[in-house]
Amino acid sequence: MSAVVASMVTAVVGVLGTLFAPLLSQRLTARQRKAEAAAEAEARRFEERRAAYTAMNRASRQFHTLLKDALHRLRDSVYTDQERTQLEEARLDHRDRYAEAQMIVPEAVLTASRKVNSVLAAADAMAKRIDRGHPREGETPERALAELKEAEPRLSEMRRLMRRDLGVTD
Repeated sequence: MSAVVASMVTAVVGVLGTLFAPLLSQRLTARQRKAEAAAEAEARRFEERRAAYTAMNRASRQFHTLLKDALHRLRDSVYTDQERTQLEEARLDHRDRYAEAQMIVPEAVLTASRKVNSVLAAADAMAKRIDRGHPREGETPERALAELKEAEPRLSEMRRLMRRDLGVTD
């Protein structure tokens, strides 16, 4: 190869390198931005799930606790309007957190939360009928309390599934 051809090839390679360097740099930058956006979206979804789990767990446990207290007070005939109001607020909060979670949590967690919800809703309905003086046959505060105990292992299972989905291991 003559010196002229070698110089010509070197010049062409240099010019092509100069022309393609910005394109290559632009493609690499675009790929990096896309990866960063995907990572940010995943982090945002994780935070949304974590917040939904925290709110749903708290609301479910609060509703359970106030419902249990209400049933004890109904049994002892000392249930007050203030406690009725607190229980209703907890029920509404539980309903709202459950509705929010339905949009973003995996099916396994939804299934577990449905199981919790069914026990809490049934006990709440029974407590309201008892409180209004219209219990169905066999409905007593003691029976409602016994049925409400079914929520405890379901609450624990729901929490376990939430923690597993978030990557929390023991």
